[in-house]
Amino acid sequence: MFLDFFYLLRAKGLQVSLNEWLSLVEALDKGLIGSSLTEFYHLCRSILIKSETEYDKFDQVFAEYFQGIESPEDLPADFWDWLNNDIKLRDINDKTVLDKFQAELDELLKRFKERMEEQKERHDGGNYWIGTGGTSTMGHSGYNPAGIRVGSEGRHKTAVQVAGERKFRDFRQDSVLDIRQFQMAFRKLRQYSARMESAKTELDIDATIDETCNNAGMLRLVYDKPRKNTIKLLILFDSDGSMTPYSTLCNRLFQAVSKSSHFKDLKVYYFHNCVYDHLFTTPYCRKGDWVDTEWVLSNLNSEYKVIFVGDGTMSPSELTMKGGNATIGLFNNETGMQWLNKFKKKYKKVIWLNPILKADWEHVYGGYTLQMIGEVFPMFELTLDGLEAGIKKLLVK
Repeated sequence: MFLDFFYLLRAKGLQVSLNEWLSLVEALDKGLIGSSLTEFYHLCRSILIKSETEYDKFDQVFAEYFQGIESPEDLPADFWDWLNNDIKLRDINDKTVLDKFQAELDELLKRFKERMEEQKERHDGGNYWIGTGGTSTMGHSGYNPAGIRVGSEGRHKTAVQVAGERKFRDFRQDSVLDIRQFQMAFRKLRQYSARMESAKTELDIDATIDETCNNAGMLRLVYDKPRKNTIKLLILFDSDGSMTPYSTLCNRLFQAVSKSSHFKDLKVYYFHNCVYDHLFTTPYCRKGDWVDTEWVLSNLNSEYKVIFVGDGTMSPSELTMKGGNATIGLFNNETGMQWLNKFKKKYKKVIWLNPILKADWEHVYGGYTLQMIGEVFPMFELTLDGLEAGIKKLLVK
């Protein structure tokens, strides 16, 4: 039963094992959910899905597979009028009355089509016709966990409705990040120094556990000298032009980094399309609001970890030609690729974060220059998975 659902879950990338599927079948055999699709939805998710980051993908698959039970497309207009006017709501307190309506889904759909052919007028309440209120398996504003909601908004949401809401889309590992997710990801960018010369004010959890065990279970707190993060970070943002659609995303990244207090040092500069003689101090990239790139390379030592943020799409001349600088009134004697390679030579740990999804890198306009940059620096997409992979790259010795 529902074997096609199992194959669809696997086809969509959800790692559902055969043991987990057999556990679900066993739960069904034991009658843990009766024949309620909503209860089946929650049971499936609790047994088959291992992480909340996969909930959204599960919801999409569930809605795709079971979408046919919610509302047929060919419902006559008269039925919509009957269902959406002068609704009479009826509360059902004794849910034992509903047991006899727990029909198999295919039988329910068959009966629904039969009702459509038989019904000639509006019905409110009751347990047979397509109507409002009551306990009929068809209609809305009543209650039946195994029914089809037709029109309006369900008072008791069906499984397909719950899945369709996609409440867990922000938990996805491959979703575009918000400020909090940026902050959580950057917390992993830490390398602690040896214990500093200061008072013992930091709780040593491992030592506390050991001492408490040795003390017959009586709590004994152990403190140690605090450590400090030694990470020095340089972030370079591509600004304006083709990056305009991603300005909100980059602003979130900037806010998250700016609010981080755990870096030993943080420097932020801006460029337009590619780095040349100057790095701008504001995202407006205005003439004069800059520092010399050579000054940055000379004064920020090789201990800095560097993150470029940009889509990498531009005219090839901006990377390969003298004078290819697209900023009006500026001329570069060294090509964009030469400048990028200077950063590669100076800093051991450099990554490029791209707001364009990786699946589109080969097809997007400007994909040629994106590929050229990807041959200089390791490039990652600006999603949670991409950022975490990039941070790991920066931390590898």
